[in-house]
Amino acid sequence: QVLLVESGGGLVQTGGSLRLSCAASGRTFSMTTMAWFRQAPGKEREFVAVISWMRASTNYADAVKGRFTISRDNTKNTVYLQMNSLKPEDTAGYYCAARSGARAATEIDEYTYWGQGTQVTVSS
Repeated sequence: QVLLVESGGGLVQTGGSLRLSCAASGRTFSMTTMAWFRQAPGKEREFVAVISWMRASTNYADAVKGRFTISRDNTKNTVYLQMNSLKPEDTAGYYCAARSGARAATEIDEYTYWGQGTQVTVSS
């Protein structure tokens, strides 16, 4: 099994920054791709960012491109989401996810392992 634990969420004003962390434990060799998703009240969960664990290649949703950065620390089995220039519309529960396979998938159903989520609230 793979256990993913997110941290770093909180309350921030518009224009502020937060860095989310997702620490992985267990059978981490199964993680070839990791991603961040978010879900706001009344909305479906949506893709935010994805990273290839070995290659560190990345892709982002248009809504966060240029503001968010996904990265990983191989020695710590941890993936990060640096969020800058935050907007109220970024308010959501943020979830990290992991999958096997080389494709940097953006679909929720493609991910096998999920964290419990961490709340990000951006005030106006």
